[in-house]
Amino acid sequence: MTSLHIDPVAEARRYQDRIVAFLRDLIAIPAESLHEGPRCERVRQEYQALGLDDVFIDALGNVVARVGTGPLTILMDGHIDCVGVGDPAAWDYDPFAGKLEDGKVFGRGAVDELPAVACMAYAAAIMREHGLLDGVTVYLSASIMEEDCDGYCLLHLIEHEGIRPDVVVLGEPTDLNVYRGHRGRVELAITTRGVSAHAAHSERGVNAVYKIAPIILDIERLHEGLPSDPFLGKGSVVVSSIGCTTPSLNAVPDSARITVDRRMTAGETVDGVLAELRALPHLGDATVEILMYEVTSWRGTAARQEKFYPTWVLPEAHPLVQGVAEAVGSVLGRAPRISRWGFSTNGVATMGRHGIPTVGFAPGLEELAHTTDEWVAVEDLVRATAVYATIPTALAKRRDQLAAVPVAAQE
Repeated sequence: MTSLHIDPVAEARRYQDRIVAFLRDLIAIPAESLHEGPRCERVRQEYQALGLDDVFIDALGNVVARVGTGPLTILMDGHIDCVGVGDPAAWDYDPFAGKLEDGKVFGRGAVDELPAVACMAYAAAIMREHGLLDGVTVYLSASIMEEDCDGYCLLHLIEHEGIRPDVVVLGEPTDLNVYRGHRGRVELAITTRGVSAHAAHSERGVNAVYKIAPIILDIERLHEGLPSDPFLGKGSVVVSSIGCTTPSLNAVPDSARITVDRRMTAGETVDGVLAELRALPHLGDATVEILMYEVTSWRGTAARQEKFYPTWVLPEAHPLVQGVAEAVGSVLGRAPRISRWGFSTNGVATMGRHGIPTVGFAPGLEELAHTTDEWVAVEDLVRATAVYATIPTALAKRRDQLAAVPVAAQE
């Protein structure tokens, strides 16, 4: 049990109405990737109103704040962008109303992952108010572009803003449990080339769509034989889109392209993925390439990287996992489940590329993310805030252990 001189749940409950109001405000501001500016400004205002230190919006567009000045640096990250709503008619309520009903907050982002942004902000205020920062510096990042390109936001923070934490706590939904990894992924394109001809004389052409059709079946068969891991689960591959170029609807297509989502379990590498696709029985002269992410952030900063996101796993015995689990147990009165996400997170940057120990803890059910039924329980917002406020104390007493257990990048 973590020893504190306050009751963190009582302190979090004191802020309950403000946490809920802040979360509802965030939901009410649409913010798909690359369009997060107004929501970022709202976060900046809340950080400043709470009296957090060094509040700023970085060159990419992440909102950053700090509390504490100790030698152990903890980054608590919650991404602020959300996916779109799709067909508004598919929702039973306005996805941007932040509906509060029956002890739950509903709306786009009510799980993925605006609750963490709200809870972390008020936890930082509790830490600061009650002196829970001995030996630690805590940075908050309300990060952008995660739905577009997992991890790019934190790569920027580490590599260009000079904030390199010792440990990271991610706010992706875990239902108040502790997660310690997930499969990696890579997004690829396979392209076939043909020769166009009038459809009335199709024998004069080479149909690029016909060339790609057996490749799709090869990929379907490839999925069945991919390796599995007891913790992370099975690797997977899926054709996620298909298209072609053709001079007209009565002509033979001269190129066709599929995009492929490949999830990598433990032990798999991006080079191995490329090799297996290039060895498909019907690939022929088709090309296989990793897609590039090339955009401009809402602040006007160019962003570019390959769409490859490393697999990562932090051992269960690692002091970060055990420290956060202790904090959760002290608040909830039960040991949390130690598990992993099914999807990808910003941990691909911190743990995957930089070897910075990373875990996840947040309210909300992972399976509700990106659905038309996103909701989070108000009581879980209170409990999550209390846990976040408790984490620095739990980790500070493990500072020597954390320094003694180096973690390698997992690219």
